[in-house]
Amino acid sequence: MHAWRGYKRFAWGHDEVATLSRKPTDFFIPGHSIGLSIVEALDTLYVMECDDELQDCVAWLRAHLDFDIDGSMQMFEAVIRVVAGLTAGYFATGERFMLDGARDLADRLLVCFTKSPSGAPYRFANIKTGAVTGPKTNLAEIGSNVMEFGTLSRLTGDPKYLAASMRAYRAVIEKRSALDLLGTNFDVEAGAFVGTEDDAPDEPADSFFEYLWNGWKLLGIEDLRAWYALLTPALLKHHLTRDAAGRTWFAPVDYLTGTPTGSTQITELSAFYAEILARGGDRTDGEAFYDSWTAAAQKFELIPEVVDFKDLSIVAPEYAMRPEYANAAFDLWFLTGDSKYRQTAYAHFEAMRANCRTPDGYTTIRDVRPRPMLQGDHFPAYSFSENFKYLYLMFADAPRFDGTDYALNTEGKILHGIVR
Repeated sequence: MHAWRGYKRFAWGHDEVATLSRKPTDFFIPGHSIGLSIVEALDTLYVMECDDELQDCVAWLRAHLDFDIDGSMQMFEAVIRVVAGLTAGYFATGERFMLDGARDLADRLLVCFTKSPSGAPYRFANIKTGAVTGPKTNLAEIGSNVMEFGTLSRLTGDPKYLAASMRAYRAVIEKRSALDLLGTNFDVEAGAFVGTEDDAPDEPADSFFEYLWNGWKLLGIEDLRAWYALLTPALLKHHLTRDAAGRTWFAPVDYLTGTPTGSTQITELSAFYAEILARGGDRTDGEAFYDSWTAAAQKFELIPEVVDFKDLSIVAPEYAMRPEYANAAFDLWFLTGDSKYRQTAYAHFEAMRANCRTPDGYTTIRDVRPRPMLQGDHFPAYSFSENFKYLYLMFADAPRFDGTDYALNTEGKILHGIVR
């Protein structure tokens, strides 16, 4: 609520807030805020029972929600943040205009798929003219839409959304190597991987694998489970490695040969894979990977953007309020009931509160090494949807969330598990 009040005071109706300079910022299209933070916060405010705040959001969106903007949006970010946010908002409030808004934006983004020769989507669409750009893309942007589009197809009865997602999956999975590995970068016009580097499960391949398992759990589509079962053993065989202390990490390889590239750098964005592995049946490796990130958290307080797992040193020192470590703790807690996940998650929260909190909200960190840490000037909207929600639901008696049967997308939107 401290972060939320800062956003409302200095950036209400805008996409995000620059916390230290107390100014609003746009995220997708310069000069055209769509209230991204409001959309991101909808289901979080609902499960936290902040009903007055939620009603303020509903009123603003009813008056201002409009995607008839002559500008280019990144399809991936728009789907996981806005289409999903409005859909979760619909589940939380029952407000039909939110579902209509999610469908309107999805229709405008669908050209990324329908105009592609391969079916793998372009990266950007002008949401007014339908022009597409960005044929060079990556696994995460290709395969992180089946939860949102599958849900839309269910709610609207129109199969076109789910069909587009499944065609995109097939476009890349059919190009896997004889080792059942995938390249990371893909040319949607050529229908082929660009280069041979396979960065899984790190970015920009990360949520492709997340959506295979979570898409199966949410939608019950057998192909998704089969693809997860096909690709995961190969990923574990060729990518999993140990450092000198015996900690579990994942290293990039050549997808054609399985040969390590030699890089020992890894980003916090990959930390989500701990819970995916554990829920998918590889609990030992999943829990071990979480423990590796806990070692980083204990060493640095806040996990820096990029580390070298060879000696657990810092490569990129910023902390962008990434949520993946908290995400892993959240899912592993609900899966196992092991108190260590709450203990480590609370330590993470205390580190955020000690270093990211300002008089007007929370902000990112430019460098985690100095004491006090060097603060940035940005509160990412995804923190309303992810960090605070994960942490809250691990500790709260939250009657509006079913912790025994839920599905969250990669941006923390509750697409199944909201109780009304």
